[in-house]
Parts: sequence; C-alpha cells; structure tokens
Amino acid sequence: MRSLLPLAAALLPLTGCVSLTPFAQVREHVPAEDMLEIVGQTVHIEQLGAGEPVVLLHGFGESTYTYRYVMPALAARYRVVAIDLNGFGYTERPRSATAYTLDGQQRMVLGVLDHLGIESAHFVGHSYGGGLTQWIAAHHVERVRSMILVDTTIPLYSTTRRSRVANFRLLSKVFLRAVALRQRFVQRGLRAAYFDPALATTEVANAYLDRLRVEGLEEAYYGLTAKNGLPPAEIDFAAVRVPALVVWGENDTLTSISNGKRIAAALGNARFVSFADCGHVPMEEKPHELLAVMLPFLDAHAGGQARR
Repeated sequence: MRSLLPLAAALLPLTGCVSLTPFAQVREHVPAEDMLEIVGQTVHIEQLGAGEPVVLLHGFGESTYTYRYVMPALAARYRVVAIDLNGFGYTERPRSATAYTLDGQQRMVLGVLDHLGIESAHFVGHSYGGGLTQWIAAHHVERVRSMILVDTTIPLYSTTRRSRVANFRLLSKVFLRAVALRQRFVQRGLRAAYFDPALATTEVANAYLDRLRVEGLEEAYYGLTAKNGLPPAEIDFAAVRVPALVVWGENDTLTSISNGKRIAAALGNARFVSFADCGHVPMEEKPHELLAVMLPFLDAHAGGQARR
C-alpha cells in the first residue's frame, strides 16, 4: 500500500481536481437562522412548523435536502428539525476524528436539541441516520419519544464500513477530488439508490454535490471511514423499548429488506412496513406513501413523554 503513495502524489496534479467551497462562503449563502453555534462549531439545521418536535437525521452522503418532499407535510402538524450531521451538508466540518464517531454525532445532535430547548423528540432516521437514531435511543432513551427507521443501517455499520485504505490520506484525497466529487460519480450512486433511475437527474446530483463539496471534507472522510481502533458499535435491540416504525423500499439494493425485517423483529416494540417499486430512499421516491404511514404513527405517539 505504501508503494502506491508516490504514485498518488504524482497523479494528484494531473487529475483536474474539484475545488471545495470555503466554509465562510457557505455561511454567506445560508440563512443565518439556519446556522447554530454548538460548542464552537457551526451546525446547519432546517426548522419548520410548531408542536411536538420531530428530528430528521439523514443518511451517509446526504443532508437535510433528502427530506425536502416530506418536511412541509410533517411541519403542518409538528415542529420539524432537520440536522446536517458532521461531515455532511452545510454543517462545519470538525477537524477532530472523534466528531465522526457515533458518540461524536450523538453529542452534536443532542447539543442542537439542548440549544433549541428540546428535552425529547420523535426521531426519523434514514440509513446511517437510522443507525445513529438507534444509538441515541439505546444510550439516551429519555430523549427519544418514538423513532421511525427508514431503510436503516444498524449502528454496527459505522464500524464495519471503515477501511485501512482510508488511513492513507493522500490516496483518499485523490479519490475524493478526482472521482467521488464528480457529477457522474454521484449520479451513478443515485441511480443505484433509486428504483427508478430517471429520478437521478443532473439537478438532484448537483444539489447533493453542492452540499458535499465543502471545506473540511477530507478531514470528514478520514473521520468517517478510516480505521480508528474503536470496538464495534453494537447495541442490544431487545433493550430498546422505544416505539418504532421500520420502513423499507422493497427494491433496495443497498440495504436488503431482509435486514429491515430482522431489525424490526429484534426491536422490542416495532412495526414493519414496505413499499413496492421503491429503492433505498423512500423520502424521495415515495414521499406520499411514506407520509401516509409516518403521520398516523407520530399522531398515535404524540403527547407521550420519552421513556426513562
């Protein structure tokens, strides 16, 4: 592997690398009320509506943008808070690798809720954000009233996806700047995520890219994907007694529907629902169908307090 580093160094100037947007420039174009100062870090959120709080946590490579089709309907009944996690969207990328662990993400999310005066909330987590939702429910059950897990990973995913290759920062820099931050690469990934590849338009790919090409991405990629020596992030599903709705796209090729059924069965208090002709991202592919199951679930658990 080390023999590849000189080659990577030689290739870097030849790749026509993509540039990253300075964070100061990001701040100039994002509404000030959407930027919170949380323990020395600027965190981007989108907030709509009033009532009981519903927190939206996105998946890997995503942002608050992923929830654009369901936020207005949720906000008609609830106070919706969508958060850009560490490493994604318009949130400032921390330099410390610990910010990108599940504990680090959890600290940031709970810091946002503390800043907003929210003691407990309903959580909606997609993919990686679903794994984080389960982690929060397992470690801070008093903050979680209910949870909706959409094509979720289990917390263990955040450990198993880590690679020793990512520890070589120069190789990662070549990959990010020459490959991963290209429109065609992102568009190809979206086509794989959607059941209908026609949804992966240039406009959508560019919107995802705009929220990834932000200063500090290389530190974030290292923090999210490099081997860090930490033990596997596992939880006892049976001990997570939070009311749960597990939702899946039946044609998800990234996280199999069989995983969803296993997670729902393992949780102590969960219902499982699936959608035909839907891939990994129901919020974008089947927003009306998703809302049709989310809203009754939230309504059924509204007015209750988080478990202690």
